[in-house]
Amino acid sequence: MKKFVSVVIMLAMAVSMLAGCGKKEGSEAIKIGSIGPTTGDYAQYGLAVENALKMAAAEINALGGLQFEVLGEDDQGDPTMAVNAYNREMEQGMQVLLGTVTSGACAAVAAEAYNERVFLLTPSASNPAVNEGKDNVYQVCFTDPNQGASAALTIKNLDLGKKVAIIWNNAQDYSTSIYQSFIAKAAEIGLDVVVKDATFSDDSNADFSVQLQKAADAGADLVFLPIYYTPVAAIMQQAKAAGYSFKFFGVDGMDGLLSIDGFDTSLAEGSYMLTPFDANKADELTKSFVTNYKAKYGDVPNQFAADAYDAMYIFYAACKELGFTSETSAKDICEKMIPWMQKYSYSGLTGNNMVWGKDGCVSKAATAYVIRNGQYASVE
Repeated sequence: MKKFVSVVIMLAMAVSMLAGCGKKEGSEAIKIGSIGPTTGDYAQYGLAVENALKMAAAEINALGGLQFEVLGEDDQGDPTMAVNAYNREMEQGMQVLLGTVTSGACAAVAAEAYNERVFLLTPSASNPAVNEGKDNVYQVCFTDPNQGASAALTIKNLDLGKKVAIIWNNAQDYSTSIYQSFIAKAAEIGLDVVVKDATFSDDSNADFSVQLQKAADAGADLVFLPIYYTPVAAIMQQAKAAGYSFKFFGVDGMDGLLSIDGFDTSLAEGSYMLTPFDANKADELTKSFVTNYKAKYGDVPNQFAADAYDAMYIFYAACKELGFTSETSAKDICEKMIPWMQKYSYSGLTGNNMVWGKDGCVSKAATAYVIRNGQYASVE
């Protein structure tokens, strides 16, 4: 089992002393794909992933020796655009893919990568459909079923709500999978879910009055939101305007809520969410990562950035141990990465002693946070 945290801290510090050093131009760089929504509704996610991958690559490149080049493509979270982006990166010589960011897009790309034997390590695509039946697809993020079950247990164990309503997106694999696992775990542990059909089918939906009224009519005191941050913001705004006093509980898709331009962060005060990363933690690795990210991009990194940063250093460890170079084919990298991942243990920004099974799912804890004064605070 290998412990990698001290090496990551050293590399992160080294880049601050060697600012301006990047990859060596030419063909000696290992080409790493990145695909995600860098424009559109989910741009916070895609930009965070691409930025963190490039920052980690710059840190590694600044040391000399092994060099990385990140190939970035925008898919706007759309499966068809994601496959087109994948094909463009393959034409550019992509050797490994550290993406795709959203689950629906990643599932489409994963099918192509499986057929062409390209290793795919996704920072954030958490739906089981991403890696189901694909031996070459691994996840850094914890899975949707894990999130749904963990959310139900957290609500029950911390006594956060007696009657729970769920507002979810029935057209989205991510939301549906978390919803299903939450319902199953709630039934198992005796958590009272009073509204299960307050649903919608488009994240651009602007009116949640019907869903909120259902929750109010059922006497819900907590609303579970297994959805992305854009509709979460609208729900919180409309709940406040209607005079509702629900407690809200979200999952990792809620990360990014506090950074929405013009969003009144006081609306999220006292809300809970699951995330593997807290930018306010005092450990040296987190402080170094956050400081460097803010200096480079002018923003506080979210858990999508942290997962991507971990993904890059996981692959870097593989390169050093397995001897990958710019001349190693994507297929050879893929076939060597698969058994290596099942023996590897990594401690980084988003978890300690992370390990992977043959299904590509990571074993790490989902941590609950509460929003206080516009920041995440651990509830443990």
